[in-house]
Amino acid sequence: MKLTPLLLGLGTGEIIIIVLVILLLFGAKRIPDLMKSMGKGVKSFKEGMKEVEKEINTPDETSKEPEKEPESK
Repeated sequence: MKLTPLLLGLGTGEIIIIVLVILLLFGAKRIPDLMKSMGKGVKSFKEGMKEVEKEINTPDETSKEPEKEPESK
């Protein structure tokens, strides 16, 4: 039975090689800092998306037509 590929068609061996290359480029000390920064960026992006969804889903006060006063004769 063949397991489904993990990420973008990459197998386990390719992912291990990518992780090793990242370790060589950045070093073990900088990786936690990079992941922390990436996590903050993702969190900020999600908050922005929720804000945009909220703005889209709530009715806009300026788009309402003003109530007409009864005409007097």
